[in-house]
Amino acid sequence: MIEEHFAALSGALLRTRPAAARIRRWGHQLAAVFDSGGKVLVCGNGGSAAEAQHLTGELIGRFRGERRPLSAIALHADSSAVTAIVNDYGESEVFARQVRAHGRPGDVLLTLSASGASPNVVAAAKTALDGGLTAWAFTGPAPNPLVSVCHDAVVVEASSVATVQEVHLVLVHALCTAVDDALGVTE
Repeated sequence: MIEEHFAALSGALLRTRPAAARIRRWGHQLAAVFDSGGKVLVCGNGGSAAEAQHLTGELIGRFRGERRPLSAIALHADSSAVTAIVNDYGESEVFARQVRAHGRPGDVLLTLSASGASPNVVAAAKTALDGGLTAWAFTGPAPNPLVSVCHDAVVVEASSVATVQEVHLVLVHALCTAVDDALGVTE
């Protein structure tokens, strides 16, 4: 069983490899957003929330070498706001309302969803588009609703949620590498 999991992961990584150029472009675009005083908002549910928070930690902290902290917000991480929004507006608004609060035209929303069908993540992407933000997605197999509402997406073709999320972590690190490269950060 473990060997099959490793084989599935290896296959998914190979199928995702052509996205390297896209991730490099995203990294350069994100570096320009940071240079202009903008930010990245990130959202996902469950394991995808963990990946979102991992990304913000790498951007605010240090990924490869010393650099200034970069403005990144994991939308699920403010438990008081999350519980208040869910209580008052429902779970479908949990991220969208925060995009309205924190997002500004020119900012980026990166969504993560293994299914690409999480209603609250899709609602956040739609809100980002309405607010003049760039919306990107890391998702599982397409077609899915999230891909259809974002400006761009990297789709991980894998049948297992675990494999999709593992590849998403690789993509998170690749995006951090691309941002650091664009900012001239060395190890």
